[in-house]
Formats: sequence, C-alpha cells, structure tokens
Amino acid sequence: MPTQAPSSASTLARRDLTTLLLIAAIGLFWGGNWPAVRFSLMDIPPFSLRAIGFSAGALMLLGWAWLKRWPLAIVPGERLWLVVSGLFTILGFNLGTAFGQLHMPTSQAAIVAFTMPCWALLLAIGLLGERVTRRQWLGLGLGQAGLLVLLGPAAWQAGFEGLAGPAFVLAAALSWALGTVLIKRRGGWQGHPVVITGWQFALCALPMIVLAALLESPSNPANWRTSTWLGLGYHLVFAICLAQMLWFRNVNRLTIGQSTISTLIIPVVGVSSAVVLLDEPLTFRLLLALALILSAVAIVMTQRKPPP
Repeated sequence: MPTQAPSSASTLARRDLTTLLLIAAIGLFWGGNWPAVRFSLMDIPPFSLRAIGFSAGALMLLGWAWLKRWPLAIVPGERLWLVVSGLFTILGFNLGTAFGQLHMPTSQAAIVAFTMPCWALLLAIGLLGERVTRRQWLGLGLGQAGLLVLLGPAAWQAGFEGLAGPAFVLAAALSWALGTVLIKRRGGWQGHPVVITGWQFALCALPMIVLAALLESPSNPANWRTSTWLGLGYHLVFAICLAQMLWFRNVNRLTIGQSTISTLIIPVVGVSSAVVLLDEPLTFRLLLALALILSAVAIVMTQRKPPP
C-alpha cells in the first residue's frame, strides 16, 4: 500500500501537466486565429473562407488518419452525435464568428464569443446533470468580469446598427456551447479524435461549398495580399487542424465547467495578438482584464477532488 501513493500522485501530476499543456496550446492556436481570420477576410469572403478551411481540415486530418492506419469508419451509435455536435461546434461557431468580424472589431468579437462558458455551464446543468461548484462560479464570475472590462463602454453605446456583429458572434457562442455539451454527453467515443474531427469538417464543408458557389465571387488568389496568405496558412494548420482536435480531446478529459472556463485564456491571446499585429493600444483596461481572466483559469484548474 505505501508504494501506491507516490505512483498515484505521479500519475495525477502527469495528467494535470498534460491538461495544462493542452489548454495552453488551444489558447495560443485559437487566440492567434482571430487576427489570422481578419487578415484572410480582407480578400476571401466568409463562405469561401469556411469552405476552404473545412475542406482542407477534412483532407489533412483524414489523410493523416489513413497514413497512421487508424479506422476511418464511425460506429453507428456515434454517427448522429458526430453530425449534430459538428454542426454546432464547427459550422455554427466558425460561420458566426466570420460574419461577426465583418461587422465589428476583431478584439470585441473575440470577447463576445467567449461568453460561451456562461451558456455551456447552464446547458450542462440541464443536459448533463453537472453540479457547478462555488469555485467554478467564482472563476466564471471573474472571467466574465474580465470580458466585460475588456469590452469596455463601447458595448453599451452601440445602437441597433451596431448590433449585427455582436448578434452573429453571440449566436456562435451559443452554438459552440451546445456542441461542447453534446460532445461531453456522448461520453466515451470509440473513434479517434483525428477521425471524428476530420469527418465533422467534411460534413460542414459541403454546405459551405454550395453557398460559396452560389453567393460569392472571390478574387483571383494571385491578387491576394501576403497577409491574406499568411493568415490563411495559420488558420488552416493551427486553428482548423490542431486546435479543433485538441479541443475535442480536452472536453472529454475535464468537466464541462473546467473545459469551458479554461478557454477564457483564448480572448486574452486574441486581443494581445491584435495589439501587436493590428496596432491596437495596450491600455490599463486590457491589463486588468488579463489579470481577471488568468485568475479565473487558475481558480478552476487548481481545484482538487477530495480523496476517496
């Protein structure tokens, strides 16, 4: 018996380290994706951008799975869950954020999108029967306070003409929250995360290809700016392929409260990268919001369950 405690502690420590590394990677990849998408939208319309991204994601992930000889077939019991959760977490979220960034500043769009933890926690109470602890409520409160500070008074000064962007992004947040809860409700998936994410991209690419062909006329790629190509490359490799797969994996490692509140670091990275890449000012309000959001992540992720 005495020899089991160090082993258990070591396993727990490795698991915690892996979880924190996953969260850090997701925060960096998706946080940097906000300015990347903004650069891409300068030359690529939203339906076309999502058609390119989803198609490339499907080809890269399913091709990787084929090379690794992972089973590409999805068991019948997981197919409907795959379709529905993919429509919410991938199609709904990415489409809403793309249109949102066309109607509002990127930094504000990143903030509105990550009201998602509020909706996910509320949905988890009804759909998963999860109990939200006091620490989670505290972390959620600090995180949302940080988002409100970061958004600033502009949110209260916008009239009806300025509500189109926030409405698109809020719909994206609701869509992602519901999809995340559905992934968690399904529980243990038999399919590999790479395969599941690849098929979700493939399914979501079909309506985007149709809508792009019917409604948009993108410019000749030869005329695209260098910033468009760089933004698109970052978007495809880091946000579409790596971050989406890591998010699927992380949701199944944590409670819905931990996995969603931990993503509050993403708008911090998004706004910080906008400061560097889009020459937005570094203000006291930004630093205060950063402190609040990082505090929220720390409070939630350092929680420990009592020993049995």
